[in-house]
Amino acid sequence: MSAKADNYCIDANVLIQAWQKYYSPKFCPDYWNILNELGLKNRIFIPEQVYDEITRTEDDLSKWLKKSDIPIRKIEEQVIKCLQEIYSNNPSHKSLVDNTKSRSLADPWVIAHAMNEKATVVTKEEKVTALNSNKVKIPNVCDNMNVRWINDFDFINELNIKFSCNLR
Repeated sequence: MSAKADNYCIDANVLIQAWQKYYSPKFCPDYWNILNELGLKNRIFIPEQVYDEITRTEDDLSKWLKKSDIPIRKIEEQVIKCLQEIYSNNPSHKSLVDNTKSRSLADPWVIAHAMNEKATVVTKEEKVTALNSNKVKIPNVCDNMNVRWINDFDFINELNIKFSCNLR
């Protein structure tokens, strides 16, 4: 596994689940302010495909992301080469995307951008360990490609992020 990175590539599920479940801006605005701050410092970024996945639905998260300071990375030649390397490394990596349901379309790009920038992937996905499973998740591909990955709780801990609460 590669060493701790200076920057982090954020998967869509990290933002979606945080908004819907863990850190709603109604009770934890600090989380979203900190993400903006990290974006301004270029410590976090999202691939354009993650941006598209979130903004195709016109909801509050989409509106927030459109105004946020999180850098959006476009596809460049080096990123395409990383994606080709992912797919040529292991035929099972093509199962990362569910084409029949148009799900997980951004997943390979998250890994390719992280490879290109030597960033750590932050995802809510968990590694599939069942030997008889044909599912492939971001952590499985990251491990195969020697790309460091962590979940969002580890991300918060690693950056020593603290939230403040107060009664209003």
